[in-house]
Order: sequence, then C-alpha cells, then structure tokens
Amino acid sequence: MVPSRFTAAHPPRHRCTALLASLLAAVALCAHAPTSAAQSAATKVRPQAALGHYAQHEAALTFAREIDTQELWEDAWAERWILQAQRNPQVIRLMTPAPAGTPRNWNVYRDRFVEPRRLQAGLRFWREHEPTLRRAEAEFGVPAWLIVGIIGVETLYGQHTGTFRTLDALATLAFDFPAEHPRAEQRSAFFRSELHALLRLSRDLGMPPTQWLGSYAGAMGLPQFMPSNWTRYGVDYDGDGRIDLLNSPADAIGSVAHYLQAFGWKPGTPTHYPVTLDTSRLALDTLLAPSILPTFDARALADKGVLLDAAGQAHPGPLALVELENGDPERGGAPRTYLAGTENFYVITRYNQSSYYAMAVIELGQAVEALWRAR
Repeated sequence: MVPSRFTAAHPPRHRCTALLASLLAAVALCAHAPTSAAQSAATKVRPQAALGHYAQHEAALTFAREIDTQELWEDAWAERWILQAQRNPQVIRLMTPAPAGTPRNWNVYRDRFVEPRRLQAGLRFWREHEPTLRRAEAEFGVPAWLIVGIIGVETLYGQHTGTFRTLDALATLAFDFPAEHPRAEQRSAFFRSELHALLRLSRDLGMPPTQWLGSYAGAMGLPQFMPSNWTRYGVDYDGDGRIDLLNSPADAIGSVAHYLQAFGWKPGTPTHYPVTLDTSRLALDTLLAPSILPTFDARALADKGVLLDAAGQAHPGPLALVELENGDPERGGAPRTYLAGTENFYVITRYNQSSYYAMAVIELGQAVEALWRAR
C-alpha cells in the first residue's frame, strides 16, 4: 500500500501526443484536488485515456448515461469512467460457483484463518489499537474480539487488501456476471448498484475511479467494505475529518463496529451454542430449510431432535441449526459439524453471507483474545 490517503494504481499504457499528455496531467491534478475543485475542473476537461472493454458494451453505456442523468452529472462522469472499465476474466472465474454437490470442508477452511501467523498479527493489532478497540466496544456494544476477528479474516490486518482494480471488478460483475450462479440476475443488479456507488464515492472524494484497488468482488480497505457501505457505515474514528478505510486502522475499527451495530448486534448475547443430535427424531430437512436465519426456539429444536446445553435452553430468542460440512465422508471426510446460531451469529453473516465465514471470524477473534489475556 502506498503511503498516501488512497491506494494508487498504474494507469493503462497508451500512446498520446504532447497535447493529450497535458490534458491527462490536468485531469490527474483535478482528480486529487478537493472535491469542489475537482468537480469544477471535471466539467472542463474530459479524460482521453485508452478505452476499455465496456466502451463497446451497449448495456454498460446505457447504464452509465442513466447514472449521469440521475445524478445530474452534466460532464458525463459515469460514462467517461465506464468507457475505461476492462472486463476481467479472472473475476468471472473466481465468482463462478463450484459444481453442485461439491463438498465443503470446515476444518480446512478454519485452518486458513486460525493459524499462527494470523494469530500473532492479531495480537500485534490488539496491542497497538487496544484503546480504540475498547472505545468502539463501549460505544457500539460490539466486542473487541469480534472486530479483531473480522479485520483478521478479511485482510490479515491490512496486509492483503486486494490487487484487483475495483472499477474493472464491479463492471465485470455488473454486466458479465457468471450465468451459472443460481442468483445471477439478482447479483448483477447488486453489482450495478455498487458500481454506481463507486462512481459517486470517487467523485465526492476527488479520486479517479481507476485508482481503487480491492478484492475480486469490489470490496476495499482494511475491513473490505463495498463502496455503498463506505459512506453508509464508515466512521471517522481517528477524528481527522475524513473516512479512510485504506490507511486508518482506527476508522476501520469504528466502521466495523458501526456496521455490526446497525445490523442488530445484541451486546452480551452469545453467537452460538453447542448441540447434540437425537437421530431417532431428527427432522434435519425442516431444521435446515430456513438456512442460517434464526427461526426455532430451544423447545422447538428439542422437539425436532436438537438438544442444547443449559445455556442454550435458556436462550430467550430464536435459533438456527447451522450445518458445516467437513469434506466427503466417503473419501475420508469427517462427520458434519452442527451448532445452534443465535441472532448475533446471523448478524455476522450480514458481513459475509456464509456460516463458514462467521465461524472463522468467531474462532480467530476469540483465539486472539485468549492470547491477549494470557500475555
């Protein structure tokens, strides 16, 4: 990461005349100026950078012009940048779902995150930012270990924030989302909205949309926020007058806590309880039908063959039976893992809609906390 407010990207290679070079230099200067100046200059100078794949894409151009009309951007801000967006085949490959029936493996997934390097990095992060973590815990009700777990799983505490050009990733997923995905149309619409949000965010900050780098799904910064969440849940937690999730751990800590609070985190409520299964009356299909949405109270779970410990039986709210695969049992895999997820477990999955992700965050964060307490 470069030592500046934003992550830089190398501009596309192209040939230009001296006049064209001077125009590009002017654009670069106005893009890094304060917002009002950048927007004023943008109405006078139209960037002439090399055209990308989506310059020839009818749906993308229509979408860009609709945004310009909706936002009253008379300088065609959306169109000029979408003209430069490149289709990225690697993004499509990474977003394409595995073939139906491919077993997942919780033990393997867990070991990617709850491992010595990440634990030690988490401990360093906790030491360096303990006052900020405690302030966020007090203000938002979200425990420090959970904030540490999320930032650790997402980016290894800022060490891996992504190398994909965000403009390209979002355009690719907006207009070329893999058709094999069971919710392809819905996901395409989501990424179109995020592309719109990136263009708006870039304009507000006076930053060229081509300079953002992040994940193949368009998430950015230490906490891997999507562009719309940058302004919706981002917090200026270091008090410097700006929200900087690329370089400010304090802003990342406050923003993660604010995000989880906004989605209904309940202070003092566990994330999950252990269970034992009574196979003689286990109604597994019924229990798994709502997926990870808390639906059943403790008594209903017991009636359907899921037995909780004393703490779980006393839980006042709804629960979900969470199933984690451990590979293919016929090829040496272990039996599946089951647990009862609470409303707080569900809140974590609003950050990433995966029970495997939620458990990795929980176990990493709590393991780092144990190291902190034992220091």
